[in-house]
Amino acid sequence: MDYGIVQFTSDRGLRAQDLAPLIEDAGFAAYYVPEHSHIPTRREAAHPRTGDASLPDERYTRTLDPWTSLAAAAAVTSRIELSTAVALPVQSDPLTLAKTVATLDHLSRGRVALGVGFGWNLDELADHGVPAGRRRTMLREYLEAMRALWTQEEAEYHGEFVDFGPSWAWPKPSRTIPVQVGAAGTEKNFRWIARSADGWITTPGETDIDDSVALLASIWADAGREGTPAITALDIRPDADRLAHWEEIGVTRVLYGLPDEDVDTARAYLEKLAGRVGLQPPISRCG
Repeated sequence: MDYGIVQFTSDRGLRAQDLAPLIEDAGFAAYYVPEHSHIPTRREAAHPRTGDASLPDERYTRTLDPWTSLAAAAAVTSRIELSTAVALPVQSDPLTLAKTVATLDHLSRGRVALGVGFGWNLDELADHGVPAGRRRTMLREYLEAMRALWTQEEAEYHGEFVDFGPSWAWPKPSRTIPVQVGAAGTEKNFRWIARSADGWITTPGETDIDDSVALLASIWADAGREGTPAITALDIRPDADRLAHWEEIGVTRVLYGLPDEDVDTARAYLEKLAGRVGLQPPISRCG
């Protein structure tokens, strides 16, 4: 089990190129950022945490573009994985997004992973022409189409939402880009993951995940998938007993947020957190 950092990026927090090196220097394995293109001011969709149209954090309205942020992080790091928690692929053109992700993977020398979501903000999705009742099918097609572009010499895909004939598209990612889904730990979501993804990202506040992990493992095996699914757990503050238990049941990565108002605050937090989870910082950049 390893540890990563998720930053709720905004135009009021640290820039990725300033924060990512601190994350790498502290010994963490990965850097994650979220995605929202915009937040409609009038919404019917309820936020999962508030239960109504109110937002728990103003950064939802100020979120930075994830791919630009990760590219900035890629330029100033060499080791950490670069991922999203979570991206919303159906809000982009799949051919363009496939090119963006493949380019980022090329520039970062194979360090890109994807955390994706179905999208709780149906009003945001609607502005992108995404039908609420079909967003799962749409996401599946987007991922399948992008994988075709990433892996096939002459890629083509024919579906309900994505349709293109034989095409050339480079660069090709240097590895199979792993995809995890951030969603509630339900049977419906796990069946989707077992068919179309590589693992699960828990939702904020989910800490009692034993039954969910067991259910995912059972559905994974029933679907004929080899090995075990990757499981990334969002945590608020480290607890040694809980972390040991999570590792025992199969959690592969734990993510923590951080204060990001300035470099000194972020560095001090990361160093303290690294010590609490037992990380050994890598060799210094100047060492």
